[in-house]
Amino acid sequence: MTEPLSPEPPSDIGRTLLTQSWLDLGFVHWEADPELVQRLLPAGTAPDLLDGRTYVGLVAFRMHRIGWLGLPGVPYFGTFPETNVRLYSVDEHGRRGVVFRSLDASRLLPVVVARTAFRLPYLWSRMSIRREGDVLTYTARRRWPGPRGASSRLSIRIGERIAEPTELEHFVTARWGLHNDWLGRRLYLPNAHPRWPLHRAELLACEDELLGAAGFEPAAPAVSVLYSPGVPVRFGPPAGAR
Repeated sequence: MTEPLSPEPPSDIGRTLLTQSWLDLGFVHWEADPELVQRLLPAGTAPDLLDGRTYVGLVAFRMHRIGWLGLPGVPYFGTFPETNVRLYSVDEHGRRGVVFRSLDASRLLPVVVARTAFRLPYLWSRMSIRREGDVLTYTARRRWPGPRGASSRLSIRIGERIAEPTELEHFVTARWGLHNDWLGRRLYLPNAHPRWPLHRAELLACEDELLGAAGFEPAAPAVSVLYSPGVPVRFGPPAGAR
């Protein structure tokens, strides 16, 4: 049975393994073919569906002060722009999560650590986040491992605060874990954070090659564009298949 979709965090994720904050987030989503998504997910997971539909997200933000095991967050190496391409998954135990197709970040050391320790598809990119009034622009150009030069320029205008998000807005933001393969073993990495403060947003520009590099070429306009000022996040220890 699939766990209920909830904007509230889980009550217990175990000992805190990792802390960080996600700031100035732009969420842009398109419908995706569930059959294509299924081919890209780890074994033992399936596309999470809302009214028969699933989605691919381009999510750009500022990672802030990654910290380990209760230690203070790192100001330089733990703070950087990031843009990810992600899918929505559910496993055989009903745990909803995300699956990352790519995670571009501007600091090489965190990229190497995440690729080595967690087998996450982090990539090193030249990146920036610029804010002018209520307009945010996120840029990325991939350096390593490739495809070298793949780029993204995403610009959004922040709109009104959302008092009560729609079911779709909860579906693409209220995610309390990630699914991943680690040396042939299925892992679920839980997280918890305060309920998202969300704003609707207008997509002003999207010149993106990261979706294509991840296997997606959306043919229709984005179905959801959101902004959040951010949340502090805790990750618990990984859980294998139960």
